[in-house]
Amino acid sequence: MTSDSRVGPPLFGGERETLRACLDYHRATLAMKCEGLTDEELRKRSMPPSTLSLLGLVRHMAEVERAWFRRVFQDNDAPMVWSDETDFQAAYDADASTRQEAFTAWEAEVENSRRVEREASSLDAAGHQPRWGEDVSLRMVILHVLMEYARHNGHADFLREGVDGTVGA
Repeated sequence: MTSDSRVGPPLFGGERETLRACLDYHRATLAMKCEGLTDEELRKRSMPPSTLSLLGLVRHMAEVERAWFRRVFQDNDAPMVWSDETDFQAAYDADASTRQEAFTAWEAEVENSRRVEREASSLDAAGHQPRWGEDVSLRMVILHVLMEYARHNGHADFLREGVDGTVGA
């Protein structure tokens, strides 16, 4: 991995600014865990029969961003990226994927999510989570996605170590 260029959240700040910064920090962490690796290394599975790989995590997080920002606040019927049946597990199978394919989709979803958040009037803005059939606040969506990144970045730590021995950050 190259030098750590992530920007940490503010030590003092408003709720929205802090949530936004924490989410961006975790997004940057996932990208950092993938830096400097070939497509083959990014596709390296953790432990067969699991399909979990760094590239699979990037694909999965593209689906998470889409499911929680685009589908909740813009288009409840928007299709997922890699599954016609809203199967989040499908994204993990990255055997035929490339860095370009996965990161292009992920970066597009992240940018859309950032736009949704910026354009919302407040963290209390309501969207509809079609999988739950319930309305949810932007605050809850940000926290949910933040927890997804935190959990999966832990997986990314172990995956990266398994690829080339790199640990930390």
